[in-house]
Parts: sequence; C-alpha cells; structure tokens
Amino acid sequence: MIKKTSLEKDAMRVLKQTSRTFYIPITLLKQPLKMTVGSAYLCMRAIDEIEDHEALDNSKKQAMLNAISILLLNKFDQQAYNELLAPHKEILPEVTLRLGEWIEVCPAGIVDKVLESTGVMAKGMADWAARDWVVNTEEDLDDYTYYVAGLVGVMLSDIWEWYDGTITDRELAIGYGRGLQAVNMLRNQEEDAERGVTFIPDGWNRDDLFAYASENLDKADTYIKSIHTRHILHFCKIPLALAKRTLSAMQNGKEKMSRSEVEETVDEIIKE
Repeated sequence: MIKKTSLEKDAMRVLKQTSRTFYIPITLLKQPLKMTVGSAYLCMRAIDEIEDHEALDNSKKQAMLNAISILLLNKFDQQAYNELLAPHKEILPEVTLRLGEWIEVCPAGIVDKVLESTGVMAKGMADWAARDWVVNTEEDLDDYTYYVAGLVGVMLSDIWEWYDGTITDRELAIGYGRGLQAVNMLRNQEEDAERGVTFIPDGWNRDDLFAYASENLDKADTYIKSIHTRHILHFCKIPLALAKRTLSAMQNGKEKMSRSEVEETVDEIIKE
C-alpha cells in the first residue's frame, strides 16, 4: 500500500511536469477518477514522446510504436518493454520509460480500456511515422487527429461511463479531441514547419485550419451538454475554454494567452 501511494504521488509529479493543459483539470477530479485520468494521460503521453522525439528517425519510431501497440493490446510485458526501449534509454524521457508504472496505478476496472485506446493510438502513430506525417487531404487530417487526439476523447468517455454511468457521444468526443489538436497545430505551425512537417491539407491556408478547429470545438460544446457530474464538467470545460481563447488570441495576432488570462479562465469555470 505504501509503495502504491508513493507511486501515485510520483505519477502526479510527472503529470505536472509534462502537461500544461490537463494537469489543473485533472487535480480537480475526485478519486478514483483523478488517478484514473492521470494515469491514462501519462500512458498516452509516454508514446507521444516517442512520436515527437527529434533524435529518433521515422523508421525507429514506427518500429517502436508498432511493438508498443502489440504489448498494450495484449498482456503488457514489462521486461519486453524495457528491452524494446533499452537502446534509446538515455534519450527517452521519464514519462516514457515508466509506462509500466502508469499502467500499475490505473484501477483494475478500467485499465483494459485505457490500454486499448493507447494501443490503438500507438499503432496509428506508427502508421503516420511511416507516412512521414504528410497530410494531403481533409480525410488525412481527420485520420491523424483521430489517432493523436480523438482517441483521448473516446477513452475519457469510457472512463466517465465506468465511473458513474455518464453516457456521452463518442463521435462528439472525437471532435473535442480534434478541436484541441487543431489549436495546437495552429500554435506550433512555425515550429512544425522548421522540422519539415505541415498538417495543412493541399489547397488549404491557415484560415481553413482555423475553421476546422472552430467546427470541432463546436462539437465539444455539444459533447459536454450530456455531462452533469460537476467535477467531470469542470475537467472538460477548462481545456475547451483555454482552446477557444487561444484560438481567439491567435486570430487577433497574439501568439498565445498570457498566464494571467489562463488563471482567470480557470477561476471562472471553477466558480460556476
């Protein structure tokens, strides 16, 4: 019990270090939901760090993510995972190296769903690494954003249902994830371009990506209407509000929201 409590505290420490968007809303959740969503986020962040790693070439990323997907979708083998990561241990972050521990602190009643969503995500990321993240059409953009963000929405819907029977629309949940991801793409567009990656379909411009983000954030608005548990509602509203205000700031020529604007947004929602 002492070991598990210590690990749960450590998980929250790593979560704080790795998430700017989700750490605060996760801390507002009640247990066991806080630890469930926290561990689920860390599992997905673990593989995301592989996808984004600048020192790994695409073939290595594809091989690693495919292998991790197989481990997650079957009985997770810690030794096999350690052996897979061993050649890159010195360059991979803590959140990736400790994936097995994040799985360990996830409640038994929902861990299989978390592993399933994360495993499907890993396979999708592997496929996109093989494609060098080349987005030609809106269908490509939908596919990519489904794997890296829409699946987060699906997983959270599974978690809400497990926790208290809250039923939400999975398609709207995917839209929620896509909307948040599109805002990130807009915010990181120059940085992505520097590494040779663009997520804008052929014939689109930045305004089209703004419209794509807005359309999917509208789906997020509809998604949360079916949520009535107060702390889950706060959890969902905070990233959505931050995304909308970030989108507005960028449309007005600002790079991002100020820290005070972020704090003000969070306070407004908590007081609702």
